[in-house]
Amino acid sequence: MGRYDGPRVRKMRALGVNLPGLSRKSIERRPTPPGQHGASRRGKTSDHKRQLMEKQKLRFNYGISEKHFRILFTEARKSAMATGDKLLELLERRLDNAVFRAGFAPTIPAARQLVSHGHMLVNGRRVDIASYRIRPGDVIKVRERSAAVVCIETSLASPSLERPSWLEYDKDAKSARITDMPTGASVPLEVDVMQVVEFFSKRI
Repeated sequence: MGRYDGPRVRKMRALGVNLPGLSRKSIERRPTPPGQHGASRRGKTSDHKRQLMEKQKLRFNYGISEKHFRILFTEARKSAMATGDKLLELLERRLDNAVFRAGFAPTIPAARQLVSHGHMLVNGRRVDIASYRIRPGDVIKVRERSAAVVCIETSLASPSLERPSWLEYDKDAKSARITDMPTGASVPLEVDVMQVVEFFSKRI
């Protein structure tokens, strides 16, 4: 299954949570699941459904395919760190996410487009791979000839989220330096990562 390109708010309503990486919009005004009978749905939630929904929150927020998510989980499971914590770290370290968290783009899909179109530099070199993994000491900057891109200017004027503690933004240089390794605490959505670990533990 590839990346999701459908209605974003509809997906957030189905999952019952705001996904800031997917959309700047909120489900606050319409928190019920989509569909004619969304507001009246009742019944118990199975363990499988609960685990699936937690996994989908992360997959849709970070905009990655099912295949790539499995690859990340496999890598996380081999780490010396707790699997859930490592998984969240790997997701947060994606370049498109770092561009979004720095405020250069309003959403992760928009950040991915900036990266793939060559508007961003990492340590002075153009990187056009959204999954590129940032590390402490890296400096992410807008290319000089891309500084006037409307999307970037608009987003920097009004960032979607408060910048995380692992990132230091330089307004004058329009750059962001990675000061520390991201942790699960910096993930900007409500998610029970242990449910995600349980989901994949039975399938990989």
